Amino acid sequence: MTEFDLVIKGAQVVRPGTEAPEVLDVAVSNGKFAAIEADIDAARAAEVVDGAGKHLFPGVVDVHQHWGIYNTLSEDAASESKASAQGGVTSGITYMRTGAYYMNKTGPYNEIFPEVLEATEGRAYTDYAFHIAPIMKEHIDEIPDLIGKFGVPSFKIFMFYGAHGLHGRSSNQASFLMLPEDQTYDVAHFEFVMRGIEKARRDPRFAKDKDNISLSLHCETAEIMRAYTKLVEDEGKLTGLEAYSASRPPHSEGLAITIASYLAHETELPNINLLHLTSRKAIEAAMTMQQAFPHINFRREVTVGHLLADFETAAPGGKVNPPLRSRDDVESLWEHVLAGDFSWVTSDHACCKDEAKFGEPREDVFLQKSGFGGAEYLLAGMVSEGRKRGLSYPRIAELVCKNPADRYGMANKGDLVVGCDADFCLLDDTVDYTVHAEDSLSTQEYTPFEGFNLTAKVTDTFVRGNGVFRDEQIVGEPVGQYVRRSGVQD
Repeated sequence: MTEFDLVIKGAQVVRPGTEAPEVLDVAVSNGKFAAIEADIDAARAAEVVDGAGKHLFPGVVDVHQHWGIYNTLSEDAASESKASAQGGVTSGITYMRTGAYYMNKTGPYNEIFPEVLEATEGRAYTDYAFHIAPIMKEHIDEIPDLIGKFGVPSFKIFMFYGAHGLHGRSSNQASFLMLPEDQTYDVAHFEFVMRGIEKARRDPRFAKDKDNISLSLHCETAEIMRAYTKLVEDEGKLTGLEAYSASRPPHSEGLAITIASYLAHETELPNINLLHLTSRKAIEAAMTMQQAFPHINFRREVTVGHLLADFETAAPGGKVNPPLRSRDDVESLWEHVLAGDFSWVTSDHACCKDEAKFGEPREDVFLQKSGFGGAEYLLAGMVSEGRKRGLSYPRIAELVCKNPADRYGMANKGDLVVGCDADFCLLDDTVDYTVHAEDSLSTQEYTPFEGFNLTAKVTDTFVRGNGVFRDEQIVGEPVGQYVRRSGVQD
Protein backbone atom coordinates (compact mmCIF):
# COMPACT_ATOMS: atom_id res chain seq x y z
CA MET A 1 0.00 0.00 0.00
CA THR A 2 1.44 3.38 -1.04
CA GLU A 3 1.86 6.29 1.35
CA PHE A 4 0.82 9.07 -1.03
CA ASP A 5 -1.91 9.33 -3.62
CA LEU A 6 0.16 11.61 -5.84
CA VAL A 7 3.66 13.03 -6.04
CA ILE A 8 4.77 15.85 -8.33
CA LYS A 9 8.50 15.41 -8.99
CA GLY A 10 11.08 18.08 -9.67
CA ALA A 11 8.95 21.18 -10.22
CA GLN A 12 10.03 24.72 -9.43
CA VAL A 13 7.79 25.19 -6.38
CA VAL A 14 6.48 28.73 -5.90
CA ARG A 15 5.55 29.45 -2.30
CA PRO A 16 4.13 32.79 -1.15
CA GLY A 17 6.45 34.66 1.18
CA THR A 18 9.66 33.05 -0.07
CA GLU A 19 12.52 34.66 -1.97
CA ALA A 20 12.42 32.46 -5.06
CA PRO A 21 11.07 29.14 -6.40
CA GLU A 22 12.79 25.94 -5.23
CA VAL A 23 13.13 22.57 -6.96
CA LEU A 24 11.09 20.31 -4.69
CA ASP A 25 8.72 17.37 -4.77
CA VAL A 26 5.12 17.76 -3.61
CA ALA A 27 3.11 14.85 -2.19
CA VAL A 28 -0.66 14.61 -1.81
CA SER A 29 -2.77 12.33 0.39
CA ASN A 30 -6.54 12.40 0.87
CA GLY A 31 -6.85 15.74 -0.92
CA LYS A 32 -4.27 17.49 1.28
CA PHE A 33 -0.62 18.39 0.88
CA ALA A 34 1.25 15.64 2.74
CA ALA A 35 4.88 16.57 2.11
CA ILE A 36 6.86 19.30 0.35
CA GLU A 37 10.52 18.38 0.27
CA ALA A 38 13.40 17.29 -1.93
CA ASP A 39 13.65 13.81 -3.46
CA ILE A 40 10.49 12.06 -2.32
CA ASP A 41 10.77 8.40 -3.34
CA ALA A 42 8.44 7.82 -6.29
CA ALA A 43 7.73 4.31 -4.97
CA ARG A 44 5.80 5.90 -2.08
CA ALA A 45 3.14 7.27 -4.46
CA ALA A 46 0.24 5.69 -6.34
CA GLU A 47 0.71 8.25 -9.13
CA VAL A 48 3.76 10.27 -10.11
CA VAL A 49 3.71 13.38 -12.29
CA ASP A 50 6.89 14.77 -13.81
CA GLY A 51 7.01 18.49 -13.02
CA ALA A 52 10.52 19.10 -14.34
CA GLY A 53 10.79 22.32 -16.31
CA LYS A 54 7.53 23.71 -14.91
CA HIS A 55 6.58 25.96 -12.02
CA LEU A 56 4.18 24.64 -9.41
CA PHE A 57 1.99 27.45 -8.06
CA PRO A 58 -0.66 27.25 -5.34
CA GLY A 59 -4.12 27.06 -6.85
CA VAL A 60 -5.24 30.53 -7.90
CA VAL A 61 -8.04 31.95 -5.71
CA ASP A 62 -10.07 34.20 -7.99
CA VAL A 63 -12.30 36.11 -5.60
CA HIS A 64 -14.11 38.26 -8.17
CA GLN A 65 -16.26 36.34 -10.63
CA HIS A 66 -19.82 36.68 -11.92
CA TRP A 67 -21.36 33.30 -12.67
CA GLY A 68 -24.95 33.53 -13.83
CA ILE A 69 -24.99 37.21 -14.77
CA TYR A 70 -25.76 36.70 -18.50
CA ASN A 71 -26.25 32.94 -18.71
CA THR A 72 -28.04 30.64 -16.31
CA LEU A 73 -26.13 30.06 -13.10
CA SER A 74 -26.01 26.29 -13.66
CA GLU A 75 -24.61 26.78 -17.17
CA ASP A 76 -21.88 29.15 -16.01
CA ALA A 77 -20.98 26.92 -13.07
CA ALA A 78 -20.10 24.20 -15.55
CA SER A 79 -18.52 26.10 -18.43
CA GLU A 80 -16.84 28.98 -16.65
CA SER A 81 -15.34 26.75 -13.98
CA LYS A 82 -13.65 24.93 -16.87
CA ALA A 83 -12.24 28.25 -18.09
CA SER A 84 -11.13 28.95 -14.54
CA ALA A 85 -9.30 25.64 -14.29
CA GLN A 86 -7.66 26.43 -17.63
CA GLY A 87 -6.18 29.49 -15.92
CA GLY A 88 -4.95 27.63 -12.82
CA VAL A 89 -7.91 28.78 -10.71
CA THR A 90 -8.89 26.15 -8.14
CA SER A 91 -11.26 28.27 -6.02
CA GLY A 92 -13.42 31.22 -6.99
CA ILE A 93 -15.91 33.50 -5.33
CA THR A 94 -18.78 34.81 -7.43
CA TYR A 95 -21.07 37.74 -6.68
CA MET A 96 -24.79 37.24 -6.25
CA ARG A 97 -27.62 39.72 -5.85
CA THR A 98 -31.35 40.04 -6.36
CA GLY A 99 -32.86 42.02 -9.23
CA ALA A 100 -32.40 41.93 -13.01
CA TYR A 101 -29.75 39.49 -14.27
CA TYR A 102 -28.36 36.74 -12.01
CA MET A 103 -31.43 34.91 -10.66
CA ASN A 104 -33.79 37.54 -12.13
CA LYS A 105 -35.92 37.63 -9.02
CA THR A 106 -36.22 39.42 -5.74
CA GLY A 107 -37.06 38.35 -2.24
CA PRO A 108 -35.31 37.18 0.93
CA TYR A 109 -31.97 35.41 0.62
CA ASN A 110 -33.26 32.73 2.95
CA GLU A 111 -35.37 31.67 -0.02
CA ILE A 112 -33.08 32.59 -2.91
CA PHE A 113 -29.70 31.42 -1.66
CA PRO A 114 -30.74 27.74 -1.40
CA GLU A 115 -31.70 28.01 -5.08
CA VAL A 116 -28.23 29.38 -5.82
CA LEU A 117 -26.61 26.42 -4.08
CA GLU A 118 -28.88 23.95 -5.86
CA ALA A 119 -28.09 25.47 -9.28
CA THR A 120 -24.33 25.05 -8.77
CA GLU A 121 -24.12 21.77 -6.88
CA GLY A 122 -22.30 19.04 -8.78
CA ARG A 123 -21.57 21.19 -11.82
CA ALA A 124 -18.33 23.04 -11.11
CA TYR A 125 -14.79 21.82 -11.77
CA THR A 126 -13.36 24.20 -9.18
CA ASP A 127 -14.30 24.93 -5.59
CA TYR A 128 -16.53 27.98 -5.22
CA ALA A 129 -18.17 30.39 -2.81
CA PHE A 130 -20.32 33.52 -2.99
CA HIS A 131 -20.38 37.17 -1.99
CA ILE A 132 -23.85 38.60 -1.33
CA ALA A 133 -25.17 42.10 -2.11
CA PRO A 134 -27.83 43.36 0.33
CA ILE A 135 -30.11 45.16 -2.12
CA MET A 136 -33.29 45.56 -0.10
CA LYS A 137 -33.71 46.84 3.43
CA GLU A 138 -34.80 43.37 4.51
CA HIS A 139 -31.51 41.88 3.32
CA ILE A 140 -29.66 43.78 6.04
CA ASP A 141 -31.64 41.86 8.64
CA GLU A 142 -30.54 38.61 6.96
CA ILE A 143 -26.81 39.28 7.34
CA PRO A 144 -26.50 37.09 10.48
CA ASP A 145 -28.19 34.18 8.71
CA LEU A 146 -25.98 34.59 5.66
CA ILE A 147 -22.90 34.45 7.89
CA GLY A 148 -23.99 31.69 10.27
CA LYS A 149 -26.45 29.56 8.34
CA PHE A 150 -25.02 29.77 4.82
CA GLY A 151 -21.33 30.44 5.47
CA VAL A 152 -21.16 33.75 3.59
CA PRO A 153 -19.12 36.39 5.48
CA SER A 154 -18.45 38.75 2.54
CA PHE A 155 -20.82 41.35 1.14
CA LYS A 156 -20.88 43.85 -1.69
CA ILE A 157 -22.23 47.28 -2.61
CA PHE A 158 -22.52 48.48 -6.22
CA MET A 159 -22.31 52.21 -5.60
CA PHE A 160 -23.64 53.36 -8.98
CA TYR A 161 -26.66 51.07 -9.36
CA GLY A 162 -29.09 53.48 -7.75
CA ALA A 163 -29.14 55.86 -10.73
CA HIS A 164 -27.12 54.34 -13.57
CA GLY A 165 -28.06 50.71 -14.06
CA LEU A 166 -25.65 48.00 -15.15
CA HIS A 167 -24.82 49.19 -18.66
CA GLY A 168 -25.61 52.89 -18.61
CA ARG A 169 -28.42 55.28 -17.91
CA SER A 170 -31.16 53.95 -15.69
CA SER A 171 -34.28 56.01 -15.17
CA ASN A 172 -35.94 53.54 -12.84
CA GLN A 173 -33.77 51.89 -10.22
CA ALA A 174 -36.80 50.19 -8.69
CA SER A 175 -37.41 48.15 -11.85
CA PHE A 176 -33.73 47.31 -12.40
CA LEU A 177 -33.15 46.18 -8.81
CA MET A 178 -36.76 45.02 -8.30
CA LEU A 179 -37.03 47.22 -5.22
CA PRO A 180 -40.28 47.87 -3.37
CA GLU A 181 -41.71 51.30 -4.24
CA ASP A 182 -40.85 52.72 -0.82
CA GLN A 183 -37.15 51.75 -0.96
CA THR A 184 -34.09 53.27 -2.63
CA TYR A 185 -30.57 52.04 -3.32
CA ASP A 186 -28.44 55.02 -2.37
CA VAL A 187 -25.77 56.31 0.00
CA ALA A 188 -28.12 56.03 2.97
CA HIS A 189 -28.74 52.38 2.15
CA PHE A 190 -24.98 51.83 1.91
CA GLU A 191 -24.56 53.30 5.38
CA PHE A 192 -27.20 50.99 6.82
CA VAL A 193 -25.59 47.98 5.12
CA MET A 194 -22.28 48.91 6.76
CA ARG A 195 -23.95 49.25 10.15
CA GLY A 196 -25.61 45.86 9.69
CA ILE A 197 -22.33 44.16 8.83
CA GLU A 198 -20.51 45.78 11.75
CA LYS A 199 -23.31 44.72 14.09
CA ALA A 200 -22.80 41.15 12.93
CA ARG A 201 -19.03 41.44 13.42
CA ARG A 202 -19.67 42.30 17.06
CA ASP A 203 -22.09 39.41 17.59
CA PRO A 204 -20.49 36.89 19.99
CA ARG A 205 -21.78 34.06 17.79
CA PHE A 206 -19.35 35.15 15.08
CA ALA A 207 -16.29 35.80 17.23
CA LYS A 208 -14.24 33.30 15.20
CA ASP A 209 -15.43 34.82 11.92
CA LYS A 210 -14.84 38.45 12.84
CA ASP A 211 -11.74 38.99 10.72
CA ASN A 212 -13.33 37.35 7.67
CA ILE A 213 -16.49 39.46 7.69
CA SER A 214 -15.94 42.24 5.16
CA LEU A 215 -17.60 44.58 2.71
CA SER A 216 -16.49 45.06 -0.89
CA LEU A 217 -17.43 48.11 -2.92
CA HIS A 218 -17.66 48.81 -6.63
CA CYS A 219 -16.68 52.46 -6.49
CA GLU A 220 -18.19 54.69 -9.18
CA THR A 221 -20.38 57.77 -8.74
CA ALA A 222 -23.66 57.65 -10.64
CA GLU A 223 -24.18 61.41 -10.84
CA ILE A 224 -20.74 61.97 -12.41
CA MET A 225 -21.26 59.14 -14.88
CA ARG A 226 -24.70 60.34 -15.85
CA ALA A 227 -23.43 63.84 -16.63
CA TYR A 228 -20.32 62.69 -18.47
CA THR A 229 -22.18 60.10 -20.51
CA LYS A 230 -24.39 62.89 -21.83
CA LEU A 231 -21.35 65.06 -22.56
CA VAL A 232 -19.56 62.33 -24.48
CA GLU A 233 -22.62 61.33 -26.48
CA ASP A 234 -23.57 64.94 -27.27
CA GLU A 235 -20.04 65.87 -28.39
CA GLY A 236 -19.66 62.74 -30.50
CA LYS A 237 -15.87 63.17 -30.77
CA LEU A 238 -14.86 59.90 -29.10
CA THR A 239 -15.82 56.38 -30.08
CA GLY A 240 -15.42 52.86 -28.79
CA LEU A 241 -13.75 52.03 -25.52
CA GLU A 242 -12.14 55.46 -25.25
CA ALA A 243 -15.60 57.04 -25.33
CA TYR A 244 -16.81 54.64 -22.66
CA SER A 245 -13.84 55.49 -20.43
CA ALA A 246 -14.56 59.19 -20.82
CA SER A 247 -18.23 58.64 -19.97
CA ARG A 248 -17.22 57.03 -16.65
CA PRO A 249 -14.16 59.17 -15.83
CA PRO A 250 -11.49 58.22 -13.29
CA HIS A 251 -12.52 60.92 -10.83
CA SER A 252 -15.88 59.15 -10.60
CA GLU A 253 -13.96 56.29 -8.98
CA GLY A 254 -11.95 58.63 -6.75
CA LEU A 255 -15.04 60.36 -5.41
CA ALA A 256 -16.85 57.09 -4.70
CA ILE A 257 -13.78 55.71 -2.92
CA THR A 258 -13.73 58.79 -0.71
CA ILE A 259 -17.43 58.47 0.15
CA ALA A 260 -17.12 54.74 0.86
CA SER A 261 -14.09 55.27 3.07
CA TYR A 262 -15.72 57.98 5.16
CA LEU A 263 -18.80 55.82 5.62
CA ALA A 264 -16.58 53.01 6.85
CA HIS A 265 -15.08 55.45 9.36
CA GLU A 266 -18.51 56.69 10.40
CA THR A 267 -19.95 53.20 10.88
CA GLU A 268 -16.76 51.78 12.45
CA LEU A 269 -16.68 48.95 9.91
CA PRO A 270 -12.97 48.16 9.54
CA ASN A 271 -12.81 45.49 6.84
CA ILE A 272 -13.25 47.30 3.53
CA ASN A 273 -12.30 45.99 0.06
CA LEU A 274 -12.04 48.53 -2.76
CA LEU A 275 -12.67 46.56 -5.92
CA HIS A 276 -11.13 46.69 -9.42
CA LEU A 277 -9.41 50.08 -9.21
CA THR A 278 -8.67 51.08 -12.80
CA SER A 279 -6.80 54.36 -12.86
CA ARG A 280 -4.10 56.52 -11.33
CA LYS A 281 -6.76 58.71 -9.72
CA ALA A 282 -8.51 55.68 -8.23
CA ILE A 283 -5.46 54.11 -6.62
CA GLU A 284 -4.20 57.51 -5.43
CA ALA A 285 -7.59 58.20 -3.82
CA ALA A 286 -7.46 54.77 -2.17
CA MET A 287 -3.98 55.41 -0.78
CA THR A 288 -5.06 58.84 0.45
CA MET A 289 -7.98 57.26 2.29
CA GLN A 290 -5.63 54.72 3.85
CA GLN A 291 -3.63 57.63 5.31
CA ALA A 292 -6.75 59.49 6.39
CA PHE A 293 -8.28 56.47 8.12
CA PRO A 294 -5.41 54.24 9.29
CA HIS A 295 -7.77 52.31 11.57
CA ILE A 296 -9.66 50.96 8.54
CA ASN A 297 -8.27 47.65 7.31
CA PHE A 298 -8.49 48.46 3.60
CA ARG A 299 -7.74 45.99 0.82
CA ARG A 300 -7.26 47.19 -2.76
CA GLU A 301 -8.01 45.07 -5.82
CA VAL A 302 -6.94 45.33 -9.46
CA THR A 303 -7.98 43.03 -12.30
CA VAL A 304 -5.73 41.31 -14.79
CA GLY A 305 -7.79 42.95 -17.55
CA HIS A 306 -6.91 46.44 -16.38
CA LEU A 307 -3.25 45.42 -16.09
CA LEU A 308 -3.04 43.93 -19.58
CA ALA A 309 -5.29 46.03 -21.79
CA ASP A 310 -6.08 49.68 -22.40
CA PHE A 311 -8.84 51.29 -24.43
CA GLU A 312 -6.63 51.35 -27.52
CA THR A 313 -5.13 47.85 -27.42
CA ALA A 314 -8.20 45.84 -26.38
CA ALA A 315 -10.10 43.98 -29.05
CA PRO A 316 -13.85 44.60 -29.49
CA GLY A 317 -15.78 43.38 -26.48
CA GLY A 318 -13.64 45.14 -23.89
CA LYS A 319 -16.50 47.10 -22.35
CA VAL A 320 -16.44 46.60 -18.59
CA ASN A 321 -17.30 48.50 -15.41
CA PRO A 322 -15.22 50.43 -14.46
CA PRO A 323 -13.85 50.88 -17.98
CA LEU A 324 -10.51 49.98 -19.48
CA ARG A 325 -8.38 53.12 -19.25
CA SER A 326 -5.45 54.77 -21.02
CA ARG A 327 -1.97 53.26 -21.27
CA ASP A 328 -0.79 55.86 -18.77
CA ASP A 329 -3.30 54.52 -16.27
CA VAL A 330 -2.17 50.94 -16.94
CA GLU A 331 1.43 51.91 -16.24
CA SER A 332 0.37 53.68 -13.05
CA LEU A 333 -1.44 50.55 -11.88
CA TRP A 334 1.71 48.50 -12.44
CA GLU A 335 3.78 51.02 -10.49
CA HIS A 336 1.46 50.53 -7.53
CA VAL A 337 1.50 46.74 -7.93
CA LEU A 338 5.28 46.81 -7.73
CA ALA A 339 5.13 49.19 -4.76
CA GLY A 340 2.91 46.74 -2.88
CA ASP A 341 -0.15 49.00 -2.83
CA PHE A 342 -2.52 46.41 -4.32
CA SER A 343 -3.64 43.52 -2.16
CA TRP A 344 -4.62 41.06 -4.87
CA VAL A 345 -5.34 40.58 -8.55
CA THR A 346 -8.54 38.99 -9.88
CA SER A 347 -10.27 38.36 -13.21
CA ASP A 348 -13.75 39.89 -12.70
CA HIS A 349 -14.82 37.05 -14.97
CA ALA A 350 -18.30 37.66 -16.40
CA CYS A 351 -19.08 35.51 -19.43
CA CYS A 352 -21.22 37.44 -21.91
CA LYS A 353 -21.75 35.60 -25.18
CA ASP A 354 -21.39 37.42 -28.46
CA GLU A 355 -25.12 37.52 -29.20
CA ALA A 356 -25.79 39.16 -25.82
CA LYS A 357 -22.72 41.41 -25.74
CA PHE A 358 -23.17 43.48 -28.89
CA GLY A 359 -26.03 45.67 -30.01
CA GLU A 360 -26.83 47.07 -33.44
CA PRO A 361 -24.73 48.68 -34.75
CA ARG A 362 -22.14 46.35 -33.29
CA GLU A 363 -19.48 49.03 -32.88
CA ASP A 364 -21.66 51.31 -30.71
CA VAL A 365 -20.07 50.81 -27.31
CA PHE A 366 -23.03 52.34 -25.49
CA LEU A 367 -25.27 49.56 -26.80
CA GLN A 368 -22.97 46.79 -25.60
CA LYS A 369 -23.34 44.83 -22.37
CA SER A 370 -20.66 45.31 -19.71
CA GLY A 371 -18.19 42.65 -18.65
CA PHE A 372 -16.09 39.89 -20.15
CA GLY A 373 -14.32 36.70 -19.13
CA GLY A 374 -10.66 36.46 -18.21
CA ALA A 375 -10.06 33.83 -15.54
CA GLU A 376 -8.27 31.65 -18.08
CA TYR A 377 -5.61 34.36 -18.49
CA LEU A 378 -5.22 35.40 -14.84
CA LEU A 379 -2.02 33.60 -13.81
CA ALA A 380 -0.57 33.42 -17.32
CA GLY A 381 -1.12 37.14 -17.82
CA MET A 382 0.43 38.07 -14.48
CA VAL A 383 3.51 35.95 -15.16
CA SER A 384 3.83 37.12 -18.77
CA GLU A 385 3.64 40.80 -17.92
CA GLY A 386 4.84 40.76 -14.32
CA ARG A 387 8.21 39.13 -14.82
CA LYS A 388 9.11 41.69 -17.50
CA ARG A 389 8.65 44.31 -14.79
CA GLY A 390 10.60 42.49 -12.09
CA LEU A 391 7.65 41.03 -10.18
CA SER A 392 8.83 37.82 -8.51
CA TYR A 393 6.94 34.55 -8.79
CA PRO A 394 6.39 34.28 -5.01
CA ARG A 395 4.94 37.79 -5.05
CA ILE A 396 2.62 36.81 -7.90
CA ALA A 397 1.52 33.84 -5.79
CA GLU A 398 0.71 36.21 -2.96
CA LEU A 399 -1.34 38.44 -5.25
CA VAL A 400 -3.43 35.77 -6.96
CA CYS A 401 -3.45 32.99 -4.35
CA LYS A 402 -2.67 33.66 -0.70
CA ASN A 403 -3.78 37.25 -0.09
CA PRO A 404 -7.33 36.89 -1.47
CA ALA A 405 -7.76 33.53 0.27
CA ASP A 406 -6.70 34.99 3.60
CA ARG A 407 -8.95 38.04 3.34
CA TYR A 408 -12.10 36.17 2.39
CA GLY A 409 -11.78 33.25 4.79
CA MET A 410 -10.87 30.59 2.23
CA ALA A 411 -9.24 28.43 4.89
CA ASN A 412 -6.72 25.90 3.59
CA LYS A 413 -6.61 27.59 0.18
CA GLY A 414 -4.03 29.71 -1.63
CA ASP A 415 -0.82 28.34 -0.14
CA LEU A 416 1.55 25.39 -0.36
CA VAL A 417 1.59 24.11 3.21
CA VAL A 418 1.35 20.58 4.56
CA GLY A 419 -2.22 20.01 5.74
CA CYS A 420 -3.81 22.53 3.36
CA ASP A 421 -6.04 21.52 0.48
CA ALA A 422 -3.94 20.16 -2.37
CA ASP A 423 -4.94 22.89 -4.81
CA PHE A 424 -2.16 23.69 -7.28
CA CYS A 425 -1.30 24.17 -10.91
CA LEU A 426 1.68 23.62 -13.19
CA LEU A 427 2.79 26.51 -15.36
CA ASP A 428 5.09 26.49 -18.38
CA ASP A 429 6.93 29.79 -18.70
CA THR A 430 8.98 28.79 -21.76
CA VAL A 431 6.19 29.27 -24.29
CA ASP A 432 5.36 32.17 -26.60
CA TYR A 433 1.88 32.28 -28.10
CA THR A 434 -0.96 34.50 -29.26
CA VAL A 435 -4.30 34.62 -27.47
CA HIS A 436 -7.28 33.49 -29.55
CA ALA A 437 -10.82 33.19 -28.21
CA GLU A 438 -11.29 29.84 -29.92
CA ASP A 439 -8.70 28.33 -27.57
CA SER A 440 -10.62 29.33 -24.43
CA LEU A 441 -12.90 26.90 -22.59
CA SER A 442 -15.28 29.75 -21.81
CA THR A 443 -18.49 29.88 -23.86
CA GLN A 444 -17.93 33.60 -24.49
CA GLU A 445 -16.77 33.26 -28.17
CA TYR A 446 -14.58 36.40 -28.17
CA THR A 447 -12.02 38.05 -25.92
CA PRO A 448 -10.72 41.60 -25.57
CA PHE A 449 -7.26 39.99 -25.33
CA GLU A 450 -7.49 38.63 -28.90
CA GLY A 451 -4.05 38.86 -30.51
CA PHE A 452 -2.20 39.56 -27.24
CA ASN A 453 1.15 37.80 -26.79
CA LEU A 454 1.66 35.70 -23.63
CA THR A 455 4.78 33.89 -22.51
CA ALA A 456 3.32 31.58 -19.85
CA LYS A 457 0.57 28.96 -19.87
CA VAL A 458 -1.06 26.71 -17.27
CA THR A 459 -0.82 23.08 -18.38
CA ASP A 460 -2.31 21.23 -15.39
CA THR A 461 -4.66 22.14 -12.53
CA PHE A 462 -5.46 20.04 -9.46
CA VAL A 463 -8.35 20.66 -7.05
CA ARG A 464 -7.86 18.91 -3.70
CA GLY A 465 -5.52 16.51 -5.48
CA ASN A 466 -7.94 15.80 -8.30
CA GLY A 467 -6.55 16.53 -11.75
CA VAL A 468 -9.29 18.53 -13.45
CA PHE A 469 -7.12 20.03 -16.21
CA ARG A 470 -4.37 17.77 -17.53
CA ASP A 471 -2.12 18.43 -20.51
CA GLU A 472 -4.29 21.49 -21.34
CA GLN A 473 -7.53 19.48 -21.41
CA ILE A 474 -10.44 19.20 -18.96
CA VAL A 475 -10.63 15.64 -17.62
CA GLY A 476 -13.03 13.68 -15.46
CA GLU A 477 -16.24 14.77 -13.79
CA PRO A 478 -16.86 18.00 -11.84
CA VAL A 479 -15.32 17.80 -8.37
CA GLY A 480 -15.91 21.39 -7.22
CA GLN A 481 -17.49 21.90 -3.81
CA TYR A 482 -19.21 24.82 -2.14
CA VAL A 483 -16.88 26.37 0.47
CA ARG A 484 -18.51 27.58 3.67
CA ARG A 485 -16.31 30.38 5.03
CA SER A 486 -18.05 31.18 8.31
CA GLY A 487 -20.53 29.95 10.84
CA VAL A 488 -18.85 26.59 11.43
CA GLN A 489 -18.15 26.17 15.14
CA ASP A 490 -15.75 23.61 16.59
